[in-house]
Amino acid sequence: MLRKIGRILIGILMILLVVGIIFAILGVITIRRSFPKTNGEITLSQLRQPVDIKRDKFGVPHIYASNLHDLFYSQGYIHAQDRFWQMDFWRHIGSGRLSEMFGESQIETDKVLRTLGWARVVEKELQSLDQESLLILEAYAQGVNAYLADHKSSDLSLEYAILKLINPSYSPELWLPLHSLTWAKAMAWDLGGNMDEEIERAILYKSLTSEQIDEIFPAYPADHPFIIPGIEQTNLQNHTIDSEDEVRLLWNDDLDKALETSRKRLTMLDTILGPRGAGIGSNNWVISGQRTVSGKPLLVNDPHLGIQMPSIWYEIGLHCEPKNLQCPFEVTGFSFAGAPGVVIGHNNQIAWGFTNVGPDVQDLFIEKVNPENPGQYEVNGAWVDFQKVNETIRVAGDDPVELEILYTRHGPVISSTYLPDNFSDSAGIDLPPEYAISLCWTALQPSHTFPALWKMNLAQNWEEFRQAVSQFDVPSQNMVYADVQGNIGYQTPGRIPIRSSGDGLLPKPGWNDEYEWIGEIPFEELPNVFNPPAGFIATANNAVVSPGYPYLISKSWDLGFRAKRIVELIEDATAPIDIAYMQSIQGDNKDLSAEFMLPLLLELPAHDSRIKSAQDLLADWDYQNFMDSSAAALYAVIWKNTLALTFEDQLPEDYWPEGGSRWFEVMRNLVKEPSSWWWDKLSTFGIEDRDMILSQALSSAVQELETSQGKNLSNWNWGDLHLATFKNQSLGESGIAPIEALFNRGPFRTSGGESIVNAVGWSAQDPFLVDWLPSMRMIIDLSDFDQSLTIHTTGQSGHAFHPNYIDMADLWRTIQFHPMLWKRSVVEQNSKANLRLIP
Repeated sequence: MLRKIGRILIGILMILLVVGIIFAILGVITIRRSFPKTNGEITLSQLRQPVDIKRDKFGVPHIYASNLHDLFYSQGYIHAQDRFWQMDFWRHIGSGRLSEMFGESQIETDKVLRTLGWARVVEKELQSLDQESLLILEAYAQGVNAYLADHKSSDLSLEYAILKLINPSYSPELWLPLHSLTWAKAMAWDLGGNMDEEIERAILYKSLTSEQIDEIFPAYPADHPFIIPGIEQTNLQNHTIDSEDEVRLLWNDDLDKALETSRKRLTMLDTILGPRGAGIGSNNWVISGQRTVSGKPLLVNDPHLGIQMPSIWYEIGLHCEPKNLQCPFEVTGFSFAGAPGVVIGHNNQIAWGFTNVGPDVQDLFIEKVNPENPGQYEVNGAWVDFQKVNETIRVAGDDPVELEILYTRHGPVISSTYLPDNFSDSAGIDLPPEYAISLCWTALQPSHTFPALWKMNLAQNWEEFRQAVSQFDVPSQNMVYADVQGNIGYQTPGRIPIRSSGDGLLPKPGWNDEYEWIGEIPFEELPNVFNPPAGFIATANNAVVSPGYPYLISKSWDLGFRAKRIVELIEDATAPIDIAYMQSIQGDNKDLSAEFMLPLLLELPAHDSRIKSAQDLLADWDYQNFMDSSAAALYAVIWKNTLALTFEDQLPEDYWPEGGSRWFEVMRNLVKEPSSWWWDKLSTFGIEDRDMILSQALSSAVQELETSQGKNLSNWNWGDLHLATFKNQSLGESGIAPIEALFNRGPFRTSGGESIVNAVGWSAQDPFLVDWLPSMRMIIDLSDFDQSLTIHTTGQSGHAFHPNYIDMADLWRTIQFHPMLWKRSVVEQNSKANLRLIP
């Protein structure tokens, strides 16, 4: 995204940067200026009572306050101390105002964000909040602003000194409650919907048959686990589909162009928000006391998100002292810098964790535009006016840009108005003479995600937990639960639409009611389970329910390879399960695709000793992707080459395989068909089959590794290929090496891989660099919270060169942890810094 900034700085600014900034800003005084004060006292006028903040050696703060206002005021202050640049950057994303910081290079990104209109939705949400939620948001904002009052420019963060070169007049504005709530919209975008897959399917129908589409979008495999197996509610209507008309509609070049243009506009957000897609997910599971050493539950979570610097998570403890009706919070876990409360963690009675459900909550509608009046679109035979919203995008160093956004009954128009000039009646269903594409998405309706989280922070039992999550609208999450009484549970929350017809897999006509949303799955009928007989619940973005469930949640689940491995490891435990065993599961590196690929690779004829040595290496492999494994490196390169050789001449370049569970299942099915059409390379005169492609993939992999890591097979290793570089999402992507060196850290050698429990992901289109990862790992012991363990990717601090900026990375990549402190006595024993805020 922000590489365009580099064009502004090249030349004179580059010289200024290298000569001036490296010597001035890298000076010890300048760097340390923004480091927060963590010991002693700070006087703050809006506090009502003194607040104690104790930090351990990792910089994790525990806040002790005597009233609700001071608790969240202090959280805002502490977040601003450690992460204000991150907060400032993210609020400009949430409101579509990046051009105010970075100038004209971000105008197009802002146009996309303004069109989606997250801030406009949040303004409506604010109007419907209860008084306690408003108090929390306002107290938090006051704390952030108290920090801003005493800190300016590079006193806030080193990034602001660099920003002055691009935008000398920039100064952060006051923090508002709206800025906190836009976090939920950004996360919903990152985790929600299947819009990208709708567009991909539609475009592929131009060149592939329905059968071929089904082969590369396989159904969820029956031999992989469901989160809640056997759930049925046959008294309800099953809303099925007939997509034939949708498919026929999409056989048109003009619509392909419209969809592809819209996709490219929306994927601009991937650079700032991280990659999206079915391959990205999370793991969580909860084990009941009947399977554990302690006789109490263990709850485990590792959410998978895009790699970034600093970490997306900020660990914190919030403690009311005394805890009472007026100040009822006592909770620890992971927060978002920029939002009050704890997102994932535990209080004194319960613990909870999230993974993404991945429901289909986005639909694209093709809207028929009035050719005689482009301000109107058709609804059931009548022309109605588009709703118009006018926005002004302020641009640093340039004139403002005016933007008109059109809304239909379905949502914002995300395309221009298209005029088909090659339309043919043979397409099956006539496209309108003029049309546009709109997005219907549950997150564009007002919701109450953060108030639901605050209620979860307070819940003391399963009933209160479910009552809280019933208000958790977007993004829909697999929520696992445990309590100190020994209970475990699972709940799917969220707004999941019911369609009058259609399955949401393709864009559909919007000019009549045939494909309209007619309601949402009632919360009481969403999947849930309490104390299942199996004694555990495991989720990994796999299918929640079997096909017998009466409502459509999704047809785009993760296809269950991670889930299968987690369930195997839980069920195969030969002794009562303890924390160490949970740690070993989180670090499991077994690649299940090797189970069906390796036998075929080992049977290939070896044309020379190099190939035979490579096969011998694979024959001794345990399928574990450890960073020092030679075989893991070889197999990863073979897998990358196999995908490329099989599919890259059959599919448009934008849809070449990247990896993940979808392609695991595609290949698991395809290797059973050695003469399938997919094996034949269209660019050659001969006809290739499975073994020819696998032989070529193996031979090319050996050549690649000999070139990159030498001819001695024992020197090959996965970690030197599978590198993680933590990049500052803004200036760390500038394209200017000295700037990037200030803020980015790495590369770090890593283990793991795609669709592996230790899900350190990479794309076959950018091998083999880490693009998403377990953003934190957490193991909560309900028998003794102070035995709990956790880690996140980088460190608590957002200040480059601070001791807590990158101090967790080595622990994270080697599957190690730090204590997740709880009782005040234990927090004080481990305290390395003590700050007192006083009125």
